Amino acid sequence: MDEIIKLLDLNLNYVSHEICGDTVYITVVSNRSEVTCPFCGQISSKVHSHYQRTCQDLPIQNKKVILVLNDRKMFCKNFECNHTTFAEDFSFLKGKAKKTNRLKDEIIRLSLSCSAIATAEILRRNVVQIGRSTVSNL
Repeated sequence: MDEIIKLLDLNLNYVSHEICGDTVYITVVSNRSEVTCPFCGQISSKVHSHYQRTCQDLPIQNKKVILVLNDRKMFCKNFECNHTTFAEDFSFLKGKAKKTNRLKDEIIRLSLSCSAIATAEILRRNVVQIGRSTVSNL
C-alpha cells in the first residue's frame, strides 16, 4: 500500500487503512523533516501542532477512498515573516481542498460530456460523495 501512496506524493508514508462499507479510509503521514514556509521561503523543522485532515480521492476496486492525512502546523523561523505558523502543503492537494487534484480533474472530465445533475449521479454511485453544485463550481 505504501507504493500506491508514494504515487500520490513521495512525501507521504502509509500508516494504516480501514474498510467501512463502501469506503476505504487510508491514513497517511508526512515523511519530511523540514518544510518550507509558503509565505517567505524559510525552511522550518519546528512543529507547532498536529491535526487530522481528510480528503476524497479516486476509488479503489469500486470503493470510495478517503485519505486521512496526519498533517502538521509548523513555526516559521523568519522573524520578518508576517506569519508565525503555517500548515504543511502537498502537491496532490491544494490549500483547504476536500478533493485531490486528480479527483477534481476526473470530475471535470466527466462533466464536459454530460450535465451537472447526471455527473453528480454517476459519481455518487461508486466514486465520491458530491452534489451537482460542486460539479458546477468545478
